[in-house]
Amino acid sequence: MKSLLVCLPIVILSSCGSEESRRTDAAPAPPVVVRVAAASADNWPVTYEATGTVRARTAAPISSRLMAYVQKVDVQVGDHVREGQTLVTLDARDLDSGLRRAEAGRTEAQSAAPEVENGIAAAKAHLDLAQATFRRIEDLAAKKSVSNQEFDEASARLKAAQAAYDGAVSRRAQIQSKIAQADEEQRAARITRDYTTITAPFSGVITARTVEPGTLAVPGAPLLTLEGEGPYRLEAQVQESTAVKVGQSVRVSLEACGGEARVSEIVPAVDAPSRSYMVKIDLARSMNCSTLRSGMFGRAEFPMGTRRVIAIPGAAVMERGQLQSVSVVDNGVAHTRIVTLGRRKGDAVEVLSGLNDGEKVVAPAAPGLADGARVEVRP
Repeated sequence: MKSLLVCLPIVILSSCGSEESRRTDAAPAPPVVVRVAAASADNWPVTYEATGTVRARTAAPISSRLMAYVQKVDVQVGDHVREGQTLVTLDARDLDSGLRRAEAGRTEAQSAAPEVENGIAAAKAHLDLAQATFRRIEDLAAKKSVSNQEFDEASARLKAAQAAYDGAVSRRAQIQSKIAQADEEQRAARITRDYTTITAPFSGVITARTVEPGTLAVPGAPLLTLEGEGPYRLEAQVQESTAVKVGQSVRVSLEACGGEARVSEIVPAVDAPSRSYMVKIDLARSMNCSTLRSGMFGRAEFPMGTRRVIAIPGAAVMERGQLQSVSVVDNGVAHTRIVTLGRRKGDAVEVLSGLNDGEKVVAPAAPGLADGARVEVRP
């Protein structure tokens, strides 16, 4: 019985201490000082982004027009060449032989010309004699001084002399035709012979080389690739539903530089598998792309008008893994709100869902701010 009386005060004292602790824990926490920004509706430009590749405005694969072995290659990748400079030399021994045959054929035809001219002169002399004789016989025949037989013989000799002269003139025409034919064969042989020296069609830089001495050059097979020195352009694939015009200004972004450029050409054909067409954009010299090279990756932004968006400062967004949220202030209390974001424009970000126009969000974000915490807004 005594032991029960002794323990009772201890239990009462313990109960009083627990009640005092609970009153202390229930004391409200001071409000968190924050700054806020209003979600505002604004007109943002709408753009369509396309990716592409930088190409030289003038580029050409260099190939041979005949089949022959490569004798010499005079350039390396990266060499700057001028128009008309020799790039590749092919073996020309077979063509040299053909050229000599053409020259020999012309010489042979030309050598027959004096003989033909002599034949024409002799035939002309016989014709003149036959004509004079016929006129005399004709006069005598009118006076009945010669027989009909003599008149017929003189007439036959005139016709034979005329035929001989016409034949000699015809042979001269044949010889002249053979000489002209030999000249054409000789000219064609020289042209074909010149094909063994492959020269640069324009000034530029060698960007690829696929040939070595001893390689068999085949017509149409690329030996070198030459890119012209000058402006470059971005070739981008654009979806068929996107309207682009020649001369339109676009924003181009490259790894080395960026700036404004203009559409110079639109390929009218649409690629069936991708449902896109090619747009060629001239890269202006004002972009100052000193390290611009063919094959670089680039982006082009095509302006497509404007649309109404709700935007907030980017500093108001908190990211936890794949989730993005903001703290919305309502009547002095912060509420965590999951949002879906879109494009960024400077320091602002587009809110696709989760906020309404005019709602106030904590900016910059306070990572330790709990949902439902009291806040004090200060400028």
